[in-house]
Amino acid sequence: MKNKELDLYTDYLLSTFGAATATGLSAMVGGAVSHDQVTRFLSKTDYTSKDLWQQVKSVVRSIERDEGVLIFDDTIQEKAWTDENELMCWHYDHVSGRNVRGINLLNALYHAGGASIPVAFELIKKPLQYCDVQTRQIKRMSEVTKNELMRQMIQTCLQNSVKFRYVLMDSWFSASENFEFIRSRGKHFVAALKDNRLIALTEQDRKGKRFTRVDELNFPEQGCVRGYLKGYGHEVLLVRQVFTHKDGSKATLHLVCSDLSGDYNAITTTYKKRWAVEVFHKSLKSNASLAKSPTRTVRTQSNHVFMTICAAFKLECLSIKTQKNPFALCRKLLINASRAAYDQLQLLLAATA
Repeated sequence: MKNKELDLYTDYLLSTFGAATATGLSAMVGGAVSHDQVTRFLSKTDYTSKDLWQQVKSVVRSIERDEGVLIFDDTIQEKAWTDENELMCWHYDHVSGRNVRGINLLNALYHAGGASIPVAFELIKKPLQYCDVQTRQIKRMSEVTKNELMRQMIQTCLQNSVKFRYVLMDSWFSASENFEFIRSRGKHFVAALKDNRLIALTEQDRKGKRFTRVDELNFPEQGCVRGYLKGYGHEVLLVRQVFTHKDGSKATLHLVCSDLSGDYNAITTTYKKRWAVEVFHKSLKSNASLAKSPTRTVRTQSNHVFMTICAAFKLECLSIKTQKNPFALCRKLLINASRAAYDQLQLLLAATA
């Protein structure tokens, strides 16, 4: 990859506050780079997770530590008016509770020492089409599941010798097969569980198939419960967190941890780090122009997403060096851009007075 072109495009993504277009980039640099050059850059080759690792490797090596965590989560960027293809297609959005058309991105975020670095990603593609028997509508499906992609990404991080102790994930990825995979690689997990997951409190209960829903268990205050999840043969720790909303309503979160040496505070403190991936996804959308590209082909759309990840990474590096929040940095850019536009407007008004 030509770093000069990558740097220019990612700088543009962080600098623009409108649509991220090839003509817009060309105009920003006064025509020094033509819009055709930008289009060729996005169209020339497919940029993958391997290319991302080459960009972030040196920074990861400078911050990594044995107690680091690897966080997995996906995000959907809705693009309702873009033509459908295997990448730009329908996905179920858990946030809005409905199917939306757009891009579904799965990220692996490495978090250590207060820094959050993207180390792997996969775009959810649905090349297979089929007819739904009930609705008689043509639908799409992936060749591999998100859980399979996550396991592949974990294996890639291990091959890249990334230092981490825990894998953090929400209930979408809390499959027993994922738990087995993580433990077989010598790592631990902390994951959220759905309320209807079943657990046996003793080995005898497990063998006798006497399971209880996790939301029906009695938890000691800020304590742990030991047991065996149905479908997973190793003992785990469970904790329950209770949250009170502003309106007085309450919500519960059940967490499972494979590290039996942990306690309530250790497990909940570790899982809090998962929030870093939510901040990263917000930065992709708010700061790195994820939704602002009018690209039309699968390759250019995929490569634009790759560039936005690199742009968010660049912003995180600036945040580390300046000790300023990434959103505060972008806010500063916006204020300076507005000030420059205001000054230019005053010159125009003065010239026409």
